[in-house]
Amino acid sequence: MTSGEHPAVGRQLPIVAVTPFPRAAAGALGDSRLRTNLGRATRTIREKRAAVVAEVPDWELLRERAARVKDDVLDRLPELVARFARAATAAGATVHHAVDAAAANAVVTELVRAQGVDRVVKVKSMATQEIGLNEALAAAGVTAVETDLAELIVQLADDTPSHILVPAIHYNRGQIRELFARRMPGFTADSDDPAVLAGAAREYLRRTFLAARVAICGANFAVAETGSLVVVESEGNGRMCLTLPDTLIAVVGVEKLLPRFADLGDFLRLLPRSSTGERMNPYTSIVTGVTPGDGPRRLHVVLLDNGRHRVAADPVGRAALRCIRCSACLNVCPVYERVGGHAYGSVYPGPIGAILSPQLTGQDAGHNATLPYASTLCGACYDVCPVKIDIPAILVHLRQTGPKPPAERAAMAVLAWTMRDRRRWRAALRTARSGGRPLRVLTRPHGGRLRRAPWPLAAWTAHRDAPLPADESFRDWWRRTHDP
Repeated sequence: MTSGEHPAVGRQLPIVAVTPFPRAAAGALGDSRLRTNLGRATRTIREKRAAVVAEVPDWELLRERAARVKDDVLDRLPELVARFARAATAAGATVHHAVDAAAANAVVTELVRAQGVDRVVKVKSMATQEIGLNEALAAAGVTAVETDLAELIVQLADDTPSHILVPAIHYNRGQIRELFARRMPGFTADSDDPAVLAGAAREYLRRTFLAARVAICGANFAVAETGSLVVVESEGNGRMCLTLPDTLIAVVGVEKLLPRFADLGDFLRLLPRSSTGERMNPYTSIVTGVTPGDGPRRLHVVLLDNGRHRVAADPVGRAALRCIRCSACLNVCPVYERVGGHAYGSVYPGPIGAILSPQLTGQDAGHNATLPYASTLCGACYDVCPVKIDIPAILVHLRQTGPKPPAERAAMAVLAWTMRDRRRWRAALRTARSGGRPLRVLTRPHGGRLRRAPWPLAAWTAHRDAPLPADESFRDWWRRTHDP
């Protein structure tokens, strides 16, 4: 089995890019409607976020505290995983440990089969998308119905999400009405008014909720101290899934742990403002074990690793595991706004996906090694991140440590050898200036820049001009003008 292959259905995992980012982005740039939809949506979310963040005088202090809590979790990850498992078990839950996607899918599939159902309802969950759970369940004859409205839109379209928070951000309401007319049973409305579309989805889902015996969810946070799962959402579908079915199965990445219940307060202030531009989430559900007569009778928690312990061991890249999936970085990223989420080839798009996917899978999986280059390194993502992930620094780190073509590695080795000795470096500069003089005459109309170079420099000049060496080095100029 190759790196990143989906064990359940024989295909790549949804966090493995099957197309190099530059090629995928080039295709997306040609879609003017996509750019219009993305531009309008991200601009609206940015403005809402900025307004509610400005209301919080201690915002930077909240960010600092949240980052410290998350770093503490990574420092004590095995200890906190064990602590959560003990607390959740004591509260009546059954805890399972999954080392990778294959193990997690096998556990969930077996739990669903044990209930004798062929249909389950789902709360929006990035972890289940990461492991390809819906596809694994389908291979076992089980239909998973997404109940988040945007996820339902994507599912009905046989599409994939393009945004962490707003999976259907690439659709406008006219497209959604046409989709509902084709794929949603009982939909007859002629209007594309959002209230009408939401009402139709509500009627469709209400019947599904009432018939469901098994629900599957993720968790925004998991409290090690109490064994509690915390799920925040805006539509109420999560509350229905968490309370109505007899069996609830939660798939939770181990990085979602918080040490203490008291730590939760800061994150519940940071997350809604950073994600939806709201002061608080409309629905915040906390599930601790099983309570007779209230909620599900069986609670299973699948703690998912899937590369997270390996990422936590990287002193630079580990900060990516602080992520609370708010998507603020996507909404300010100039690259994401122009190409959308599908160009990244992963369920984690945008700046956070460019550092998270390659680390979870290894940069040799698919074309994930191209994702750290999907950035201008402008730093806007770091400025808005509620847990202060220095995404540009991690992008540079992954570029440095990722796979390189043999020719590039050889060129860098020669350059490093040259720069280690002052005499060699000065000799190389003199040679470059001498060789560049004929080219300088030819490129004078272009400001002394080479627009097209022969191989192997052609890969550089295909996207940017190449500056030629100056007629005179700074040292030579200084010596000529200042040294008597």
